[in-house]
Amino acid sequence: NPIVHNGGLYKRPFNEAFEETPMLVAVLTYVGYGVLTLFGYLRDFMRQWKIEKCQNATEREEQKDFVPLYQDFENFYNRNLYMRIRDSWNRPICSVPGAKVDMMERVSHDYNWTFTYTGRVIKDIINMGSYNYLGFAQKAGTCQEAAAKVLSQYGAGVCSTRQEMGNLDKHEELEKLVARFLGVESAMAYGMGFATNSMNIPALVGKGCLILSDELNHASLVLGARLSGATIRIFKHNNMQSLEKLLKDAIVHGQPRTRRPWKKILILVEGIYSMEGSIVRLPEVIALKKKYKSYLYLDEAHSIGALGPSGRGVVEYFGLSPEDVDVMMGTFTKSFGAAGGYIGGKKELIDYLRTYSHSAVYATSLSPPVVEQIITSMKCIMGEDGTTVGKARVQQLAENTRYFRRRLKEMGFIIYGNEDSPVVPLMLYMPAKIGAFGREMLKRNIGVVVVGFPATPIIESRARFCLSAAHTKEMLDTALKEINEVGDLLQLKYSRHRLVPLLDRPFDETTYEETED
Repeated sequence: NPIVHNGGLYKRPFNEAFEETPMLVAVLTYVGYGVLTLFGYLRDFMRQWKIEKCQNATEREEQKDFVPLYQDFENFYNRNLYMRIRDSWNRPICSVPGAKVDMMERVSHDYNWTFTYTGRVIKDIINMGSYNYLGFAQKAGTCQEAAAKVLSQYGAGVCSTRQEMGNLDKHEELEKLVARFLGVESAMAYGMGFATNSMNIPALVGKGCLILSDELNHASLVLGARLSGATIRIFKHNNMQSLEKLLKDAIVHGQPRTRRPWKKILILVEGIYSMEGSIVRLPEVIALKKKYKSYLYLDEAHSIGALGPSGRGVVEYFGLSPEDVDVMMGTFTKSFGAAGGYIGGKKELIDYLRTYSHSAVYATSLSPPVVEQIITSMKCIMGEDGTTVGKARVQQLAENTRYFRRRLKEMGFIIYGNEDSPVVPLMLYMPAKIGAFGREMLKRNIGVVVVGFPATPIIESRARFCLSAAHTKEMLDTALKEINEVGDLLQLKYSRHRLVPLLDRPFDETTYEETED
């Protein structure tokens, strides 16, 4: 019984699956990348001898003696592998990113080096890629009306930082509302979600501190950790044995060479991991944090609004107290259909960040219409608008998530992640199938996101579906029918129902470069 596992820390079932990659599929994937690499070197040879036209960025003749700016392996990958399937990304949308979108049609006559727009708009594509979890990305309704009213009163921009002339009454209102929504003493809002992590972590830890970070943390957390100057050690994804071993070693051995105790130990985790669809084992993380007297930084970018009976994120999902999380971070870019991010916690923490955070001191304030979008959508989720629309959206998202995941598993696809996560990765593996899946789905009027190396491990390419409360059952059934058809066409139904425990999953040690004193 999953409820009583881990010393009774969980008050609900916690079902998460990562099926083993079939051996033949893994071998063929490596062979596929090997063939592409060989042809890449052959084509580079032909470009060098002017047999094939060279369209990539290269140094001019007079710069040949300088350190090369463009010639490296990453550029080799972009030139010879990514370019073949480049049409699967950066597709221009010309409508609200709601349940359905309109897309500008484009064609390429030089194998994706350049694109030409045909002037035609592809209408009513079912949008399975946007982070519009609660359906607040819309061009009509109370949020849009409120934002339009504030736009006419305050204008679009603030043209100043919060510490100078950019602190509006709307910003104060937003921060009080966020603190109430999260159940914390105080909160602070920022204009960019990525910078909320990358600029605030360096304000919290520095030299002589230790960061313990999940190997699959988002790039913003990785960058913030690197900028801080603290020593970084990484633990296996969602693996509590790995985390506890690092905590024990940190306390027993202290800092390298001097053996002095660490000034602070900060654990960095996410609520929902956006590539894996997994949910953090928060009850266990909090238990370890308390046991070893460390601090916890929780990034709820994807989980706030999307998890919990009333959309209050992963803390509510597990029935825990917000006081057990030292730094609660999240973004307004997903469930709230807006922009920016926030940090919540004790009043002392927020007062400190108002003075020392680079995002607070140097960055321009949030745009007033964006602030109003967040306030209106958050009040709707909390039920303070006098309706039950917000609660109904949270419930609808949960129902859509469970239904979609169940149907895909029944079809025979390998699906990663937790059964309650609205991020649904469908494994593609082979490089040729990344582009093929995206193109075939678009032909059938379904917009999907496909992901490959370096955003994922080289043999774990995938399609990533993001579910929304705005998706109707008819839309999901249409999408599932087309996915089933494309799955048969491309032979993507790899599932043998052999689950691999988290302890045995491959460990990627290249996410960070460990920094020692």
